[in-house]
This record gives sequence, structure tokens and C-alpha cells, in this order.
Amino acid sequence: MLRGTTAINLDAKGRLTMPMCYRDLVTVSGESKLVITIDIKRSCLMLYPLNQWTIIEAKLSQLSDFDPQEATIKRLLLGSANDCDMDKNGRILLPAPLRTHANLEKKLMLIGQVNKFELWSDTDWQAQVQADLALAQSIDFSLSPRLKDLAL
Repeated sequence: MLRGTTAINLDAKGRLTMPMCYRDLVTVSGESKLVITIDIKRSCLMLYPLNQWTIIEAKLSQLSDFDPQEATIKRLLLGSANDCDMDKNGRILLPAPLRTHANLEKKLMLIGQVNKFELWSDTDWQAQVQADLALAQSIDFSLSPRLKDLAL
């Protein structure tokens, strides 16, 4: 389970250091591999442990190349996907085009989202939190059957 919000830094070479508490969670069969791709609706990246990415990739492979909506999603997510190895110091090199997509500079936020991480610039993350809080305050959660049964 990937959860929590962690402030991290991007070094001058475009690398982030995965927090110690997550390193074992992204290591499968002794390999520390992540697949990183863009988020198609927001300016952040999605970082999947390899075993979780294979599930997503199988779903994407079922999408049609002839349906324009499906082909677009498939092209963007798979075309932007990069295999990234975590080195022995827990560092991951983020490809420049992905850093550009997510406006990543020095200060970053790593957000656990059950099966993946989201990686945001600190500035964009703070703006997203404010937008999410404003939206949450305007929603009548009692209207949603799925949320109605969610006891927090």
C-alpha cells in the first residue's frame, strides 16, 4: 500500500531519492524498477512499481487503436512511459520530457495513491490541495452510494 505525502528534492542531474520507507515497497524480486508516465489530466507524473505497471499495461493493451479516445489515452500513457531503475542509493533519474510535463524543479511532493505514486512540483501540489479542499467542501457526499458507506 503506497500512501502518505513526502517532500523530496530533485538534484541537479534530475534525480530524486526515494524515501527509505518506500524502497522495499517498490522492490520486486530484488529489482527496484519503476515505470514513470504522465498524468493526462494534471501536471504531475505517475510512478508505478513494475508489478503494478504490468496490470495497467495489460488494461491499456486492450484499448483499440481505431477508437480515437482509446488510442489517444494509449498513445499518451504508453508513449510517455519510461522504465527507471532505482540505484543502490535509492535514486531515480527522471527523463527531461517528463520533468518538463510536470513542471518539476527543486522542490517536489511524492504522494502515495495505493498502487502508485504521484509526483508533483511543490507549488502545483499546494494549488491542487486547495482546489481539492474547495471541491470537497461543495460536494454533498450523501448523494453518492459508494461514499455513503465509507466510514472515516
